Amino acid sequence: MKETSQSPVWQFARYIAVGGFNTVFGYGLFALLNWSLEGAIPYAYLLAAFLSNLIAITVAFLGYKWFVFRTRGHYLREWLRCTGVYGSTMLFSLGGMAVTVPLLRRWLTHPERASYIAAAILTLCTVCISFVGHKTISFRQNLIAPAEGKTLHL
Repeated sequence: MKETSQSPVWQFARYIAVGGFNTVFGYGLFALLNWSLEGAIPYAYLLAAFLSNLIAITVAFLGYKWFVFRTRGHYLREWLRCTGVYGSTMLFSLGGMAVTVPLLRRWLTHPERASYIAAAILTLCTVCISFVGHKTISFRQNLIAPAEGKTLHL
C-alpha cells in the first residue's frame, strides 16, 4: 500500500510536527513574557501563562488548520472547538496527575521522579486524545446526511 500525504499516518506525523514546534514556541513565549513582566506586576507568571497559552493555542490552531487537517473557512468556529479540545485534555491531564503521581510514588525507588514520569505518560495519552478530538471536533468536515443526501454544516 502506497502512503500518500493524505493518509492518516502522514496526517498524524504532521500533527506531531506542528505540536512539537508549538510546544517549544509556547514555552519560549511563556519564558519571555514571564521575564518581561516579572517585577512589574504581582503574579506575573499567571498572566504570562494565560497569554502564552492563548497565543500558543491560536498558533497551533492555524498549523493544524492549514497544515494537518487542511480545512477551509469557519475560522472562529474551529478555533473555539480547538480551544474546547485543549481545555478538555487539560482537565484529563490534571485528573490523571492527581491519580497517577501518588500511585507512582508508592512503586518507584525514587518517588521524587513520580510527577515527571506521570507527566510524560499523560502527555503521550493527551497527544492521541487531542489528535482524535481535533480531527472529529475542531476540524471535522461537513457530513453527508444519509437519508436525504444533503450536506450538513456543523
